[in-house]
Amino acid sequence: MAAYLLDGRAVDLILALVAIEGCGILAWRALTGSGPPAAILLPNLLAGASLLLALRFALTGASPGAIAICLAAAFAAHGADLAGRWGKSPSASTASLEKRRSPGNSLGGDSSQA
Repeated sequence: MAAYLLDGRAVDLILALVAIEGCGILAWRALTGSGPPAAILLPNLLAGASLLLALRFALTGASPGAIAICLAAAFAAHGADLAGRWGKSPSASTASLEKRRSPGNSLGGDSSQA
């Protein structure tokens, strides 16, 4: 079992599962119209896959340059993922919190209504 984990085969299996997950989610979106768009999904999956590939390279004795390239790709994909999420409108929970903070309301509720 330890040999399986340390020679990179486990990482290969996980990378295959990540690829299957991405294809499955994109196919679901194409068929139903629901689910995350590719522009949101792919940077997230690419960041994770790049980190997994860096781990595989480290486990199999690849060059430090190859590992660095994978880590740089993960960093760039993570940045793209954050950039895609940063400008989004507030979530429902954030909007609800802002509504409670509006003038005349307090976060703890109005004790005079008890």
